[in-house]
Amino acid sequence: MRGLSDHMSIGERIAFYRKRRGYTQEVLAGLVGRSTDWLAKAESGRRQPPRIDMLAELARTLRVPLGDLVGQPVLLEDEKEQDDVPAVRDALMSPRRLSRLLFGPNIEAQLPTPAPVATMVEQRWGDYQSGRLGTVIAALPGLLQTAQELEDRAARSGDAERQDCWAVSARTHHLAATTLAKIGESDISWLAAERAMRAADESGDPLVLASAARSGTHALLANGRYDDAMELGDMTAAWLSVRVEESNPAALSLLGMVHLRAAIAAARRQDRGTATSLLDRAEALADDLGSDENYWQTSFGPTNVILHRLSAELDLDNVSYVVAHGEVNVDHMAPERGVSHRIDHARALSLVGRGDDAFTELARAERTAPQLVRNNPRVRETLRDLIKHAPVTGGARSSELFIMAQRCKAVQ
Repeated sequence: MRGLSDHMSIGERIAFYRKRRGYTQEVLAGLVGRSTDWLAKAESGRRQPPRIDMLAELARTLRVPLGDLVGQPVLLEDEKEQDDVPAVRDALMSPRRLSRLLFGPNIEAQLPTPAPVATMVEQRWGDYQSGRLGTVIAALPGLLQTAQELEDRAARSGDAERQDCWAVSARTHHLAATTLAKIGESDISWLAAERAMRAADESGDPLVLASAARSGTHALLANGRYDDAMELGDMTAAWLSVRVEESNPAALSLLGMVHLRAAIAAARRQDRGTATSLLDRAEALADDLGSDENYWQTSFGPTNVILHRLSAELDLDNVSYVVAHGEVNVDHMAPERGVSHRIDHARALSLVGRGDDAFTELARAERTAPQLVRNNPRVRETLRDLIKHAPVTGGARSSELFIMAQRCKAVQ
């Protein structure tokens, strides 16, 4: 249920939806193959929240979106109030998007050309990687309308311009899908991803399609559909690998990122063997690339493979590995990627009782990209754990911790 208080813990959310569905603890525990004692402790917070694969199973059994159990934000918090997600939804669900035959292009309209729009879209991609999600959300309604107009232009253009129009539309919808998945709007993230891949198909460019497929994996992961995300990754990698030059750095980067996203899907369904194999394939591609690059906004290279390996190990409950290897220099990475790692590292540090170190990581992440931290459900869960184990006597650090928890809506 969108709007359920952000300050509630995962356990409290499970209990809320269990009662709403009319299940006793014994019934729900039986449906997911766990003991009543396990569920009771999960709901009360006397044990760590269930792993992501079990949360996905609970969500399926309770018939609610995964984000409703995890506690995704309802609207993006932004100091300039750039949080109009409904306007993005309206742009994606315009009736004109349903049928080109029924509505047809406006013959008198001045349709945009692809090159200037491409420049604007890439600027917003830069905002996304810098963590300025409010700026992206504010721009998306207009960009999505322009993308539709480019598709109209494609219908009356020659081959070269037609392909460019569809390619820019694909990039626009990819940006929408990835941003919406990041802020918990998993349903319309999938709608945007579907549009991105359809436009990429029309463009006929293998790199455009490979990039758009990443938006599909983001949307599927956000919806807890890990098998589907793995299948999409496998199909994309197999299709792309025979259609691009092995020495093309952009192709290496896109193929590597497809492997990395599929590896995270495998880790979230607790398939260590597949996750490790995919990470190893990505590592080989990163070695071929030779350095950390940012082709097609992938941030792909040796460091990103390390970060995804750590994220996978956290999903696989190998917390000690993340703690032992989590000190990675991410200062040269795009803020979105570096902040995601710091959040994972903080979670692991919290789980082994290193509360001060965990808080330090979260504070560094918040200074880098406040919106990425303040709207992240894993941050909220970590902050609640840190408060639970903070010294009763308080002190400066405890005060800072509580103030940060309020900013992130982890407490009331």
